[in-house]
Amino acid sequence: MSAITEESIGALETRGIEPVPESERQGNPLQLFWVWFAANISILGLPLGATLVTVGHMTVWQAVIVAVLGSVGSFAVVGVVSIAGRRGGAPGLTLSRAVFGVRGNIGPTAVSLISRLGWETVNTTTAAFALLSLCALLFGADPAAKHSPVLTLVCIAVFVAFTVVVSGLGHAVLVAVQKWATWVFGALNIVVGVVLVTTVDWHAVASASPAPIGAMIAGVGTIAAGTGIGWANASADMSRYQSPTARASSLVASAAAGAGIPLVLLISLGSLLSAGDSTLTDASDPVAAIRGLLPAWMAVPYLLAAFGGLLLSNHLSVYSAGLTTLTLGIRIPRVYAVVVDVVVTFAGAGFFMLVADGFYGPFIAFISLLAVPITAWVGVFLVDMAHRRSYDPVALMDMNRTSGYWYRAGVEPRALGSWAAAIVAGYLFTTAGTDKDVWFKGYFANSWLGHNGLGWIVTFVVATALYAALGGSRRSAGAAQ
Repeated sequence: MSAITEESIGALETRGIEPVPESERQGNPLQLFWVWFAANISILGLPLGATLVTVGHMTVWQAVIVAVLGSVGSFAVVGVVSIAGRRGGAPGLTLSRAVFGVRGNIGPTAVSLISRLGWETVNTTTAAFALLSLCALLFGADPAAKHSPVLTLVCIAVFVAFTVVVSGLGHAVLVAVQKWATWVFGALNIVVGVVLVTTVDWHAVASASPAPIGAMIAGVGTIAAGTGIGWANASADMSRYQSPTARASSLVASAAAGAGIPLVLLISLGSLLSAGDSTLTDASDPVAAIRGLLPAWMAVPYLLAAFGGLLLSNHLSVYSAGLTTLTLGIRIPRVYAVVVDVVVTFAGAGFFMLVADGFYGPFIAFISLLAVPITAWVGVFLVDMAHRRSYDPVALMDMNRTSGYWYRAGVEPRALGSWAAAIVAGYLFTTAGTDKDVWFKGYFANSWLGHNGLGWIVTFVVATALYAALGGSRRSAGAAQ
């Protein structure tokens, strides 16, 4: 693929996970700013804000502070990991072969794929709810998914089709669409947000009692897990086309600011709306819950904004999932990998809309459970990055004994062992789900660390400390650097 230019926008990206030659890397951090901004203007930020107030019992002002620390801080980590993409010119999980070994990397890659497919299912489900509501307004259809199964499946298919068009064409198209669509759907979101502010119960906002500092710490963990942590292992997928001269600090700033600006605004708005009203938190259909707060004339602009924001997020997630699928060793063209991934999310969205009884509980449990193994991967990967300045492009693509990243039987035992130990440690302190629907509870979940949602911090500390103590990325016999 050539450099990202206006002339290349209509081209199909035929490159898979193989490293991009330096001569073809001409991207700049501003492009990534728009990519991360677009991926985070979806309405899913509103339920996260609602969680801080109705579950965490924070004041709105506390929720705003938590939103800044959780979203901007976690996406700064995303920016740091994206530096590896600039160095190696390959997707994040492909570069991860250098850390875990070409076989040992299968575990982290599988977790990453599950994470991406889960987020795509959440996006697809929420967007289909938006389309159902739009059909109810325009054509008088029944907005209840289980009452209109055929229409529900059609709504899911429409969203999936729009996703495939952009994600299937590839990097250049995605970068261009994310930039220009941000202005359109961002403007719609601003209009909707202004109207929503007029519905806020300001008396409830002013009279709320502050939560203890422990609740805020837990809130930071929830927001980080629900925002940046879930994207960390996908960040290099976009930065692999960055120019080798792009400054590391600019890459970090593009992710932290690009995602942080919309997330802080949306999470803060969600906390405002939920002051004295738990409707948004309890809703099985968050789209309908938010629409119920708006005047009738705002319904169509709101639903279009909701659909567009979720679509922009899904573009990036599906593109990354396609690359992750290829990293598992499945030998198909990249565009076919994209199609396989959206078929899976189509089935998942159909389940949530037509079979499952709720949406919010599974959503919170999902981000809590996957935050642990992804954080463990981030910890090990960052320790490796501290020592490694380059990647062997031939070794990254060689899955045989001849690979420079074969290590021991295809596994780097220090990295994989540190990752596994950190996951076990993190889950011991983790509770997945809400008070009403607990999926999993670790042995130390009632400790101070566990009660305050800091299982992911335990995970990060164990992963980084153990891998560093074992030698980090110091050269092993036959290991390519």
